[in-house]
Amino acid sequence: MEIIKSRENSTVKLISLLNSSARQRKKHGMFVCEGLRLCFELVRESIEFDTLCVSEDFYEKNTGVFGDLNALCRKSVVLTNELFCKISDTKSPQGIICICRNDCVKGFEPQKDKKYVALENISDPSNLGTILRTAEALGVDGIIMSDDCCDLFSPKVVRGSMGAIFRMSLICVDSMADYVLKLNEYGFTTYASVVESEAQRITDISFGNGSIVIIGNEGNGITKQTEENCLNTFTIPMKGRAESLNAATAAGIIMWELVK
Repeated sequence: MEIIKSRENSTVKLISLLNSSARQRKKHGMFVCEGLRLCFELVRESIEFDTLCVSEDFYEKNTGVFGDLNALCRKSVVLTNELFCKISDTKSPQGIICICRNDCVKGFEPQKDKKYVALENISDPSNLGTILRTAEALGVDGIIMSDDCCDLFSPKVVRGSMGAIFRMSLICVDSMADYVLKLNEYGFTTYASVVESEAQRITDISFGNGSIVIIGNEGNGITKQTEENCLNTFTIPMKGRAESLNAATAAGIIMWELVK
């Protein structure tokens, strides 16, 4: 197999663009998945993808894994070790990158016998990745995201999700406030997470099937209109002098209460 040595190679250029720009990820409809554990999730889930890119060292030492992944991709390339390190988005590259198509993410239509989490304007990729990972671990049935959340396909989100991005059901909506009204009309029970002492304590709520909890931005919470459109509000009771929690931490507590 030919060994690519130049940064002018079209695949190398594409990886660099996808790693650095949400606009380019949207334009090409693709994103980068890097690292053996993440890439092997494609094999576990039988997900076809566009391009397999590995370093010389990886190709020589992991022929079995290369073969499994190669069977699912449109094309595969081998880069010199030096070139692979230059385009990698990680501090300690493992020598494997997969270029995936955005449409590999599972969509869904909310069902009244399930429970969901909705995210409005989550801006930190690390928080979003952690929320996805926690949602899968706790058994949340799906994630609804507003389109002003950070890019679902950014390298930090993909890595932080630890493969949950390939396994969780995810949809994106233009306006969370408008979508909440539709959910109410369809018979779902919507809950706004707020930092208000007069709101109902989350520990006093029994979340039934058809429940959808909305979690908002790290600094500003959910928008006023979304809060007003929700049928219920709740808060996480806190002791001490803390005024709020990290979004991913709060989401973990909320999801635990939602599904228990």
